[in-house]
Amino acid sequence: MTVQLSRKETMLLQDQKKHEEVCVAKYNTYAKQAQDPNLKQLFSNYAQQEQQHLETINQILAGHVPQVTQNSGQGQQILGKNLKGANNSHDAGLCSDMLMTEKYISNTYDTAIFETRDSNIRQVLNHIQKEEQEHGEGIFNYMKNSGMYETDN
Repeated sequence: MTVQLSRKETMLLQDQKKHEEVCVAKYNTYAKQAQDPNLKQLFSNYAQQEQQHLETINQILAGHVPQVTQNSGQGQQILGKNLKGANNSHDAGLCSDMLMTEKYISNTYDTAIFETRDSNIRQVLNHIQKEEQEHGEGIFNYMKNSGMYETDN
């Protein structure tokens, strides 16, 4: 299926493309820098998903509506391992930066979704946004489970 994008849709998708490029680069870099092997694996898994998001955005920009692929939950199994004692300031800093990045990117998808005319593209963008939120949840859970993130309970 092909689609003709408006100038506004193209502009918003180009922004999302840049955001995905940043995510791929950050996750790959942070996977190399992380001290905890569990965090390295989590970041590596998310880098792969972000690369898929980037490829999807590129397909849409080329006028093609890709099929939604299910990646949700990939990397979440890492959170079931014992992470106590994994707390260190270096890894905590990497996690904090990626959590803020995921919050921002999830928010920017809201605008792109609302400003997209084609319902099939909206569905694809909604799927990507859901995965971005799952990445944020995975990082949050890692931080909480390893003592890097204090909650009220």
